[in-house]
Amino acid sequence: MPRRFPLASIATVLALLPGAASGQDTRIPPGARTDTLSAQTPLETEEGQLFLKVFETISQYHSTALGDSALWERAIDGLLEQLDDPYARVFTPDEYGRFTETNTGNYAGIGVQISLLAGRVTVTAVFRDTPAEGAGMIVGDRIVWVEGRDARDWTLDQARDSIRGTPGTVVQIRVARDGYEEPLPMTIVRDNVHVEAVQATLLDEGVAFLAIDRIARGAADELDQALREFGELGALVMDLRRNPGGYLDESLRIVDLFLAPGQRLASAEARGPTGVLETQSWPARSPARLVDTPIIILVDEFTASAAEIISGALQDHDRAVVLGQRTFGKGVVQTVYPLLAGRRISITTGAWHTPLGRSLHRARHRDGTPVPEVEEENQTIATLAGRELRSDGGVFPDLEVTVDSFKPQEEALLNHANQLRVPLAVRIEEYAFELAKDALEAGGAAPLPSSSFDGLAEQLVEEGMSSEIVHDPVARDYLDWRTQMRYLYRADAHGPMLGVLAQRDRVLARALELARSAGSPTELFALIAEMGNRQP
Repeated sequence: MPRRFPLASIATVLALLPGAASGQDTRIPPGARTDTLSAQTPLETEEGQLFLKVFETISQYHSTALGDSALWERAIDGLLEQLDDPYARVFTPDEYGRFTETNTGNYAGIGVQISLLAGRVTVTAVFRDTPAEGAGMIVGDRIVWVEGRDARDWTLDQARDSIRGTPGTVVQIRVARDGYEEPLPMTIVRDNVHVEAVQATLLDEGVAFLAIDRIARGAADELDQALREFGELGALVMDLRRNPGGYLDESLRIVDLFLAPGQRLASAEARGPTGVLETQSWPARSPARLVDTPIIILVDEFTASAAEIISGALQDHDRAVVLGQRTFGKGVVQTVYPLLAGRRISITTGAWHTPLGRSLHRARHRDGTPVPEVEEENQTIATLAGRELRSDGGVFPDLEVTVDSFKPQEEALLNHANQLRVPLAVRIEEYAFELAKDALEAGGAAPLPSSSFDGLAEQLVEEGMSSEIVHDPVARDYLDWRTQMRYLYRADAHGPMLGVLAQRDRVLARALELARSAGSPTELFALIAEMGNRQP
């Protein structure tokens, strides 16, 4: 029976990304008050009485003649805005229901997570095997148009309410995407969505690849089950890129799979029900798994919250190396308190720390943009093995691996399709699906030669695209690669698919190289040091 960790008495919850709609622990702190504001001591002070007098005066005499309900709503908004806390918000009962429903992985919609970043509704997660993924939506897309309405200045609630709907109905969406001059149109059929958090693949030479979309309820059990099925491993690659976080206790259970009993998993300092700052830490209790197996964790700028707890803890204990880019830096504690009429408020009440005491939090404005950092000497902390880890916001990789940008010919192909309103992602998905059906009927899928995708290229030309652009060798190679990926994915050939992905995914390619070269954690650390010394 899997063991669940008790949360702190403050019912610590970790937000995902600014305004994210899923993945928090929504339990209410014991002893939290639910009485009215008028019963609270602050309103009995001189400042409190002044606030009420200002409210009364505006309500009675201001020319706008706003009703009391509207004034109270604006007063609440003003309080939250003055906190400059990107994670603070008040939920209506309906909003709270939507906030919690994706924790189970079951809901009706298109299969994305959205957050408000730099004032724009941004896709921060696209779940596997969902309508959004099938339509070609990716992390980083900014929703700018929905069903004929300009969505560039929408709130998360406006976007969520407009995108979700009855399964089987169609929603028209346009997204702004880096590298494209015009918004991309998408026609997406809503569906009942169930999203598993972990996708596990066993590769050759005993290398296990675990892609974790989010730290949802049950993620630790899914990962534990995969490890049991795989048995002894030569190496483990855990992909936390684009993982926005989730439940604290699930992240602790995942870390506990790999640490020895008594080793610290994480700690937190936050205000409890009485308002007093409390400190709590969590020790590992289960026998460590894969003790002599090299572990490699992949992260990027979208890795946040509970996913940072996992990567930071295993990095602190010299149990894993981290590859990729600096993570998001979401290291504060969120607590949900009940209000009146079924409403709830989520506010920042403290901070969590890695086992070595690192605070990975990176300060952000209320719109989600990072506060400019002061140029100073890097803050570092040493592990027991003598590795120096950065501790000035986010998880810094042991080996930074940059991501390739689009080549000019590839951008030309993408922009040309967009200008002509040719739904390139949809055409790739449709073509790949037919290839996958044929492969499955024949008994299995394997990578196909470039000629297998000639039909797609000709179809694009027939739809009005320039033959010169489509058949440019560089653009065609990119088109073939994308279609090959989707074909293998749809045919459930995840091992070959990862091999194709690694052709252009430098982070994955480096991780697989390390996994197949290192026979132990010690050898892995030595290889990382050698590669780091070779980089400019």
